Amino acid sequence: MTLDRRELLKWGAAAAVSPLLLQADEHPAWRDVPNILARIRPPKFAGREFNIKKYGAVADGKTDATEAISKAIAEKRVDAICIWEPGSQAAHREVKAEGGWAVVCTEQAEIHHTSEITPFIEQRLWDDIDLPALELTTNRVHDHGALAAIELCYNGMNGPNFFSRVPPMGPGHLPVAAFSYDQVQARAMTLADIADLRRWHRRAVRRSIDAGFDLVYVYAGHALGGIHHFLSRRYNQRTDAYGGSMENRVRLLREMLEDAVEEADGKAAIGCRISLTELGVADGLERDEIAEVVGMLGELPDLWDFVMGSWADDSVTSRFGPEGHEEQYVRGLKQLTSKPVVGVGRFTSPETMLRMVREEILDFIGAARPSIADPFLPSKIEQGRMDEIRECIGCNICVSGDFTMSPIRCTQNPSMGEEWRRGWHPERMRARHADERVLVVGAGPAGLEAAMSAGRRGYEVVLVEATRELGGRVALESRLTGLAAWNRVVDYRLGQLDRLDNVQVFRESRMTADEVLAYGFHHVAVSTGARWRADGAGRWHTKGIPLSADLPVFTPDDVMRGRLPSGRVVLFDDDHYYLGGVIAEFLVQHGCEVTLVTPSPTVSSWTAHTLELDRIQTRMREIDIDLRLSQTLVRTEGSSAVVACMHTGRETVVEADAVVLVTARLPHEELALELQARRDEWADAGLLSVTAVGDALAPSTIAAAVWDGRRFAEDLGVNRSNDDTPFRREVVFIEHPRARTQTRSEVTRVG
Repeated sequence: MTLDRRELLKWGAAAAVSPLLLQADEHPAWRDVPNILARIRPPKFAGREFNIKKYGAVADGKTDATEAISKAIAEKRVDAICIWEPGSQAAHREVKAEGGWAVVCTEQAEIHHTSEITPFIEQRLWDDIDLPALELTTNRVHDHGALAAIELCYNGMNGPNFFSRVPPMGPGHLPVAAFSYDQVQARAMTLADIADLRRWHRRAVRRSIDAGFDLVYVYAGHALGGIHHFLSRRYNQRTDAYGGSMENRVRLLREMLEDAVEEADGKAAIGCRISLTELGVADGLERDEIAEVVGMLGELPDLWDFVMGSWADDSVTSRFGPEGHEEQYVRGLKQLTSKPVVGVGRFTSPETMLRMVREEILDFIGAARPSIADPFLPSKIEQGRMDEIRECIGCNICVSGDFTMSPIRCTQNPSMGEEWRRGWHPERMRARHADERVLVVGAGPAGLEAAMSAGRRGYEVVLVEATRELGGRVALESRLTGLAAWNRVVDYRLGQLDRLDNVQVFRESRMTADEVLAYGFHHVAVSTGARWRADGAGRWHTKGIPLSADLPVFTPDDVMRGRLPSGRVVLFDDDHYYLGGVIAEFLVQHGCEVTLVTPSPTVSSWTAHTLELDRIQTRMREIDIDLRLSQTLVRTEGSSAVVACMHTGRETVVEADAVVLVTARLPHEELALELQARRDEWADAGLLSVTAVGDALAPSTIAAAVWDGRRFAEDLGVNRSNDDTPFRREVVFIEHPRARTQTRSEVTRVG
């Protein structure tokens, strides 16, 4: 007898148990069988739903569907889900659809593995396994009657392909045009490569329609992508039919638009998003060239969507650009095509939007950042609730999520990015859990948000502020150069507080621990803010530095409250966000001669994440600030500041009349700590919780403070252990034959 390995194992197993079978009645092992079976938990298999009619099945109750079923299973088998947090992506787009936006669009979606921008967060549509996750978004958007749009992007020379590890492709042999100096060079596309790209793009259009998208973009905007690189003389130095004249450089765009329209076949609209100009770039696209392109291709797409030639030029912060700053570039293009025209420009004012349409500059208003700040902006305009609009402040903290590879956030809208994770909604909150009173001490951004959100839940709220002015650090910072729009954080919340009869606001009311315990509140939020350190301690110097008594020392608090230095000022910036550069500019405007010292090789280096870095470097030089980069303040002696090179330690003496230290902050935590220390008195006072909120807990950004105020209000009445994760997570795991997205509390099927 000949046995293969599988048969041998089966035979051996049978032989091993046969004595038990023969002696079942008397063998003692059988007495343990019930206990053994009780310990066995049968596996749970996820339900599967396949539309087998797509694979040839006939629903007549007679035709054999075996082959169709096999095809469906084979095609739908996946190994992993490639889209980052599909549940969160769908939820935060759903809320925009709910808020009245007519079209809700994804960010760029990569169409092929030869062009990806890992580690940056970007949606993918490489193949069919990406469809179920994208369908989550389209279904949620459609649930609220909005249209779903997708931006199909072939990154080309913008993608270093760290994940796929294949050489990127572009019009020529050039280093990749990434956000950092990646050591990757793109290869020049052959005609065969171009044919491949057209085929990949057609497949992506088809998949977009399969996923339920109503509008599919051919993407040539923001100088991000292969189509743009072919259009721009900066990158396209080809001598074949795809290079040289504008007619040749536009050829790839023309072909891909024609392909997309043909592939869509009326099942979806085709839009073209294209750069208006590349500002300040040698041989870059110019506005007149785009007018020529629109003149050539004006009737091909169903819609034109105009943006600037770089993301930084398109998403200018309020510090450097006003609302509607792109008007001068887009004006006149609508007259070159009969198709609708969309434009952007951080539109926050309904009057500006209406004027742009009435003057026939645009047909549709495009908005990313304003829709993040207020997903319900269209509904509020439609209902005449203009004073309830949560206006974007133009800080670009939302943009920073892309560069820090983290969930999106917003200074004005703390629910952004938390719709799925925590169940937060920008306009609605669940009712209070009990008839309890809430005291909020401190009316900065965290305190205002905490009072407003707790009030919206229905709690009786008292907000007290030690000073006359409400707004805390926001009220102070918004007086500095370029930051006026930031006061919208205060204006919006004060307006909403005025509408809440259950919230009382008291100014010039400094609270002590005795008073808090005496007034009978159930919950206390201590949002007393923070103060800037005056000893030089921060990132580089973790302890204070030697400071001469002969040289006056100022902090941002001093400057913002009107106590200004004069003469020669050395400003030491070890904070590296916006404030050091802003104060330097402010002091120059007030007649000071400023030397800015920073351990970083750039001024305000973290603003690379908010797309401001280049503009800040330019501004500092335009106003003749003496920049001491990669240097640190080590001490002051008499009327001099001593700075040292970060690399060599070589010291230089800078004569000065004053020093301004922008380093680190200390929380005003005294009240919170005292109340915590007197916990044994809480019961008699009826006090249930004391929570330090915002900068009083840990100094950070204004966005973080606002978020923490919302978190305080949301957590009222929630009994949660510190051992528990306070939000849901999406964890993708491998499963045969399908992959799903599993969360701590539920499973979200992606197919």
